[in-house]
Formats: sequence, structure tokens, C-alpha cells
Amino acid sequence: MNRFEGKVAFVTGGARGQGRSHALRLAREGADVVAVDIVDQLASVQYRMATPADLAETEQAVRDLGRRFLGITADVRDQAQVDAAVEQAYAEFGRVDVVLANAGILPSTGPQAQEMSAWHDTIATNLSGVYYTLKAFAPRLIEAGVPAAVCITGSTSSFRGVAYKPEMLSPGHMAYGAAKHGVLALMKNFAMVLGKYRIRVNTVIPAGVDTPMTNNEYFRAELASDAPGGWMANVMEHGLVDAGDISDAVLWLCSDQAAFVTGTALPVDMGTLLI
Repeated sequence: MNRFEGKVAFVTGGARGQGRSHALRLAREGADVVAVDIVDQLASVQYRMATPADLAETEQAVRDLGRRFLGITADVRDQAQVDAAVEQAYAEFGRVDVVLANAGILPSTGPQAQEMSAWHDTIATNLSGVYYTLKAFAPRLIEAGVPAAVCITGSTSSFRGVAYKPEMLSPGHMAYGAAKHGVLALMKNFAMVLGKYRIRVNTVIPAGVDTPMTNNEYFRAELASDAPGGWMANVMEHGLVDAGDISDAVLWLCSDQAAFVTGTALPVDMGTLLI
């Protein structure tokens, strides 16, 4: 299938993890790709974040699929950098049809998680960065006058709390949940305003995904090792899913097959939210 032939996708957090997976799946279905990533380490994050080499690897993979690629180093915490990245995307391709506001961090481990800087970094990345991205694109997508799709990466933490010990009431961990709750409000409001312009806005709600954000030594040692029975359980009794499993849902939400789906939070959570 070539559901995105002739279209351009803009993906934040595109250097690796879910962002890379989404970018490659879109490219396989015909889209050219703009991938934005900070490709730097934030002091509040203990696990290794994406690097320029990761972004270069994503670029090579997209180009190997015969699609055009634009990699942009930008920090979504900074509105000016987001605006500049959007300008660069339009200057290069002349259009954007799919916007994936995916960039996110999870500073839940290490002493840095207890610092207020972890709160500020997480809110700025996971919530403000989403708003900056949608705010920059909304007038351009309206002006283009053609159907478009926006998908925000949420989380099961958009709907529930997962803290089970006092240490998890840290600035970093609490900010993650607060931001993921917040993106639902952004999604609903943008969906309400943009719907009449045939611009659909949805949120995908993953449970645990096998990316460096959760599959790392710090997460396993500080959070998973002493978790109570049933923590993060799901009715399918499955562990972390592949990023590609989330990409399947994202591509459907952004495709013409979901032409009348907007304002939706689609769980890909193995039934986590049922428990």
C-alpha cells in the first residue's frame, strides 16, 4: 500500500524510538519525512538520549526506501526553534500533510528526577513542545486548504497514575503524568477548531513500548524491580510492545481510512486501561 504517496510527514522526536518507527513506516507508504530531534542529552534525564548519529541512521533508512528526508536539530522546548523547523520544512517541501507531535522524555530515575529542573524540562518537552508544534502548523494547514492529520503521542499515563512509592512523586515523574494528561486537552481543542477545515487531530495512547525511554537499566532498577504485583499489568498479559505496533495505529489515524476520526484518544495498551 502507498497510503501516503506524495505526502510529507513532520515528526518530532524522530531520531529513534517511536519517532523513527513512525517515520520509516510513513516512508514505506510513500511519504517524504521531516524528522526533528534535539539529539542532545538533558541533565534531568538519566538514560541516554538520542544523538546526531541516531538521526543520521534514521535519515539513511528513509533514503534507502527511496524517499526524501530532512533532518532538523531543534529543541521543542523553544518555540522559536519549533517555528524555525516548521519554516524549514515548508521551504524544503512546500507542504506538510501529517504532523506527529511525538517528542518526549521520561526523567523518572536517578537523583536528577528529584530536582525541579526535571519538572520544567518535562513540561516544556512533553506539553509545551506539543503546543508549539500544533500552534505553528495550524494556520499553515488551514491555509493549504487540503485534508491533513495530526497525531499526538500520549500514554496510559494520560488517564491514570502509576506512582506506587513516595520517591515516584518526584518532579520528573509527576511532570510526565501531568504533561500526558495535558496533551489530551490540546488534542480536543485543536480537533474542535480544525475539523471544519478537514484537519483531524488525534492522540495515540501506548502502554509500555520497547524503546530506550523504558527499556534501560535505570528504569528496571528503580521502578520495575520493586513494583507491586500487577503494576502496569494488562489484560493480554504481555510485556513491552514494539514501536512498530504503535506505528500501525498512528498510520491508520493519519490515513484516509480514518477520514472521519478526530478528537480521539486511541489506546494501544493491551487492555491496560481496563484494569
